[in-house]
Amino acid sequence: MPGFVLLVRERGDGDPAMRYGITVTKKIGGAVIRNRMKRRFRVLARALLPAHGIAGADHVLIGREGGIERDFTLLHAELTKALGKIMTRPIDPPRDSSRGKKRPVKSQAPTLPAQSQ
Repeated sequence: MPGFVLLVRERGDGDPAMRYGITVTKKIGGAVIRNRMKRRFRVLARALLPAHGIAGADHVLIGREGGIERDFTLLHAELTKALGKIMTRPIDPPRDSSRGKKRPVKSQAPTLPAQSQ
């Protein structure tokens, strides 16, 4: 969508609660602009996610440059459309959380070099 990017990922932990996150980078503008944009996204998420969101999934709204100038009703319609598109697509299952993590190294007793006298 022109005002934001929506990412949705199912958690797979059995909890049906919907969670959301909002991020707006410094590229968008100063702190006042970013906070205003986050407030608008927060209101949209609280209004639309209970009815249109996916249970047991994390929803992330990423602000785009044109999002702050967009009309609120237009953003509302775009988020409704984006959530509708998400509902028609199959959601990827959560990845194995152990992948990519380093294994613990077995601890070995330190060996000291022999001292000569």
